[in-house]
Amino acid sequence: MDSQRNKYAEKLIDLYGQKSKHSNYQILPKALEKILDFSDVKVKSRYEKERFDYISSVIEIKDKTVLDIGGNTGFFTFAAIEEGAKEVYYVEGNKAHTEFVELSARALDILDKVNISNAYYDFYNDKNHYDVCFLLNVLHHLGDDYGDNSISINRAKELMIEQLNRISCRATTAVFQLGFNWKGNRELCLFENGTKKELIEFVQKGVEGRWSIRKIAVAERYQQTIKYVPIDDVNIKRDDSLGEFLNRPIFILDRKGAL
Repeated sequence: MDSQRNKYAEKLIDLYGQKSKHSNYQILPKALEKILDFSDVKVKSRYEKERFDYISSVIEIKDKTVLDIGGNTGFFTFAAIEEGAKEVYYVEGNKAHTEFVELSARALDILDKVNISNAYYDFYNDKNHYDVCFLLNVLHHLGDDYGDNSISINRAKELMIEQLNRISCRATTAVFQLGFNWKGNRELCLFENGTKKELIEFVQKGVEGRWSIRKIAVAERYQQTIKYVPIDDVNIKRDDSLGEFLNRPIFILDRKGAL
């Protein structure tokens, strides 16, 4: 174990720590505890474990083929593999993140289960079929991290729905989250009042005919912990004490019709 740790640890820590807009954006995959001393690494959490705990409680991952769009440093990719996924297609535009995931997969001897692509996902020309797609907090970066940066906010919203619906041509089930602010900019609000209700209605209307919404979950605080629970008349109200990120609902979508 010591030789394995020494072989990979320094490079993994360097790749994880490289500064970018979305660096240190995910916690490290639990499987890497075999290789890394997590105390050596500065990590920020976007409640990846809590989100995956909810997702895996309502979706069967075992033996499934998974697409992870905008996979960052791979938490959901590796969590899916640990959950028994047959294969994961990881797609990420950040080169350092992609190298981190590739080296991690090599270190964990699971390269045969992870297809790694250093690119922004092509919503229009992918020909593969997947059982499950993770599309988590990606589309509000359209026109910023990827796509035409000269488009208007209204056109961006149209394209967000278009791209979400394009996934119904590729995947049986999608796990979807969307931020409240375009390009992550608080001055560019996607919804007039920034409420969960507005965001939910935007998705409901936009996916009609392409996706069935199986479940919607939101974060609630229980003492010192966060748990994602089904939406109801109380927790649909925006809770500013949680911060913007934890107000983003999780949608479980099932495609309508055959691929």
